[in-house]
Amino acid sequence: MAGPRRLVYAAAGMALLASLATACADADASAGGGSGKALQASGSTTVAPVAADAAEALKGQGLNITVATQGGSAGGISQLGAGQIDIALSSKPIADKDRSDNPKADFVTTQIGSDAVGVIISKQVADAGVKNLTVDQVKGLFEGKITNWNQVGGPNLEVFIYDKEPGRGTREVLDKYLYHGEKAPPAPNSDHFAIVGGNLETRTKLESTPGAVGPLSTGFIEGSDKLVAVSLDGIPATTENIASGKYPMSRPLFLITNGQPKGNAKTFIDYLISDKGQELLPKHGYLTLKQIGK
Repeated sequence: MAGPRRLVYAAAGMALLASLATACADADASAGGGSGKALQASGSTTVAPVAADAAEALKGQGLNITVATQGGSAGGISQLGAGQIDIALSSKPIADKDRSDNPKADFVTTQIGSDAVGVIISKQVADAGVKNLTVDQVKGLFEGKITNWNQVGGPNLEVFIYDKEPGRGTREVLDKYLYHGEKAPPAPNSDHFAIVGGNLETRTKLESTPGAVGPLSTGFIEGSDKLVAVSLDGIPATTENIASGKYPMSRPLFLITNGQPKGNAKTFIDYLISDKGQELLPKHGYLTLKQIGK
């Protein structure tokens, strides 16, 4: 029979081993590699539905992943740079300003697919004659110079603009198309202009406002009987035109990490670029890496 002192030593040894195991597990979790800490992903409302589907699929592997949409792409990148999340969801590439605002961050991007931004109008306006818009007409709409749809061959109906706030991936794609990297002019001072946030909010506003127009991922209007993406300069947002780059407002979809992905973050990203994970993109109207030749 062991003496009291040996039992005390044994108990102390077991406590030390337990403490070391907990410390190792905590360290692994903080690196995004353990199952004890939920993986935090946040950002683009375009990428979020795919990320949420992947998170649900990976639950069976014991991964705990939460997906949020705070501040769109710019918000996700900012949160990642501040160490608040593990993965930023982004529908825009990392910009020089993102790097200068987060000098200590080592942003690593992984493309998971591609999407198109459409100039979205109501089916009512489209059926009345607005099937295509030129770049100058789109510019006139968003600058508040075209105020009635009859100015572009549509019905006698006032235009209402729903725009995205600066920093959102959708807005950056629109700005690139309209201004080719030059600074966009100030928003029109009009009671027919409003800023909207995520894609779901934008879709709801466009559907409920007569004469509305706004930039929105074309994937968010698939199957809609109320909204239409007009052709731009005669080019419709077809799969072929998006994949070839012919359509002027296509964009990559990214997952971004601070440093090379590892642990649970790597498992999550690897899943989304795998054949199984890529099957999630067409369900939301997006193109896979194979479709765009990546």
